[in-house]
Amino acid sequence: MLFRRFERLIDVFKAPPNAAAPNQVWPFYFYYLRQVWPSFIALLIVGLIGSLIEVSLFSYLSTIIDLTRSTPAGSFFSVHAGELLWMAAVALIMRPIFIGLHDLLVHQTISPGMTSLIRWQNHNYVLRQSLNFFQNDFAGRIAQRIMQTGNSLRDSAVQAVDAIWHVVIYAVSALVLFAEADWHLMIPLIAWIVLYSLCLWFFVPRVKARSVVSSEARSKLMGTIVDGYTNITTLKLFAHTDLEQEYAREAISEQTEKTQLASRLVTSMDVAITTLNGLLIVGTTGLALWLWTQSLISVGAIALATGLVIRIVNMSGWIMWVVNGIFENIGMVQDGLQTIAQPIAVTDKPQAPRLKVNHGAIHFDHVTFNYGKERSVITRLDLAIRPGEKIGLIGPSGAGKSTLVNLLLRLYDLDGGRILIDQQDIAEVTQESLRAQIGMITQDTSLLHRSIRDNLLYGRPNASDEELNRAIRQARADEFIPQLSDPQGRTGLDAHVGERGVKLSGGQRQRIAIARVLLKNAPILIMDEATSALDSEVEAAIQESLETLMTHKTVIAIAHRLSTIAKMDRLVVLDKGQIVEIGSHGELLAQNGLYARLWQHQTGGFVGH
Repeated sequence: MLFRRFERLIDVFKAPPNAAAPNQVWPFYFYYLRQVWPSFIALLIVGLIGSLIEVSLFSYLSTIIDLTRSTPAGSFFSVHAGELLWMAAVALIMRPIFIGLHDLLVHQTISPGMTSLIRWQNHNYVLRQSLNFFQNDFAGRIAQRIMQTGNSLRDSAVQAVDAIWHVVIYAVSALVLFAEADWHLMIPLIAWIVLYSLCLWFFVPRVKARSVVSSEARSKLMGTIVDGYTNITTLKLFAHTDLEQEYAREAISEQTEKTQLASRLVTSMDVAITTLNGLLIVGTTGLALWLWTQSLISVGAIALATGLVIRIVNMSGWIMWVVNGIFENIGMVQDGLQTIAQPIAVTDKPQAPRLKVNHGAIHFDHVTFNYGKERSVITRLDLAIRPGEKIGLIGPSGAGKSTLVNLLLRLYDLDGGRILIDQQDIAEVTQESLRAQIGMITQDTSLLHRSIRDNLLYGRPNASDEELNRAIRQARADEFIPQLSDPQGRTGLDAHVGERGVKLSGGQRQRIAIARVLLKNAPILIMDEATSALDSEVEAAIQESLETLMTHKTVIAIAHRLSTIAKMDRLVVLDKGQIVEIGSHGELLAQNGLYARLWQHQTGGFVGH
């Protein structure tokens, strides 16, 4: 029950206070610390009391030594029973209680709770990034930064809280206790504090700077390795294991070199502080012994001074590593900000309504788009698609066909013009509602590394078993799903498909994609080379299902194999981002233009006109 109480103090899945976290290091820290502030306030209080208890034990040691010199052995316990019981209570009861509270707050509350909260909020934020964001970075590096930022922020914050009290309490208490014995004992400690602070002031910023560089190199290494694993089929097919090893060698060499540069500073700092600590031990112990020879302090004061100094020396080494760890973690957080705190390129407007599709009319109204390049990919394109109309997009590679589809899905924002669905500007409605009304079958079908059932239910999570099975039959996926299995012994719909669906053939993945869109049953359908991965026999078998799927829907189909879309209501021919021809198959052949030339180059089936 006690563990559970502490584990529930932080709500891991709480909503973030703002839409985006700050992109500066210290505001980024404060943004997350204020979400869990009660736990950190409790940790500060417990840390303060715990540090005072630790220092009091050294004071007790000095007191006991002096009491043994001033009290006869026979009456020692009877005379000092009250003081001794209090000391025992502090050591046996209070110290374990506060150390236990400290560990509960750190290990049950902050470590798992705060880390998971940061990861949850960062993951949700990154998921809302535009397609361009993911295309410009390694998936492995993005994941690495999300994972490491939570750990690093938590560790540096907890270490800072612990270090603050140990430094303040030990330094102040030692000075007070030394002053009570003899003010001369304060001199070596004051000199050490000044030199120790100067040492940290010199080394720590440099360690932080090199830690940022080291963290960037580590993220790059992770991205390189994951990129190779993700594209392992390409690596094997081209027999380039040696080339991939060379990429990894370069990344590992860079990361090793950057880490070694940071470690040089750590080693130098360690040697400098160890030297200072030696001077503190010799100076304080020597001075205490001299003061005792002059009858200025007691033996208990020597024990107090020596014990505290050794404790401070041990603590200073710990503080050095903690401070180094804090700034190394800050460096990792700073590296993570390059990914996590990037502004989202495609955003919903405040209080944007949901898209309502009653008919399915689409209007590309003088659309211009250029991917950030100087030359436009789409230039003032105007196209009206009637409700329920079937449109085929045709054109050479780079003509803008897939770009037009991506703009309809609002994966990118336009540079000019607007896109309307049933007279609603897609830039004015929520992205989720827009994409919920559009079903899409792509040429390169990528499945989640989950079960066949989970992949299919992505189309409609609340679909019944009957609806699921109907979609599977219509897509002719029932021919292979019952035979599927995975290494964990799961079969059929429960079998997992591997990363990106690699355990399935291209045709099997395509049929899963078609079943998923059948299940979604959205009023607008986009097919981008929907049957490209299917052999002729399977394509013919599911053609009826595709025609059923297209019934009462507005359809935009892209196909390089023109025979597959020649029966569409209208064919729109694109070239260099503009519409150059539009009409039915027969009309376009009669024009003897670009479409006619493309048709003549292909030897596919013939459609009469």
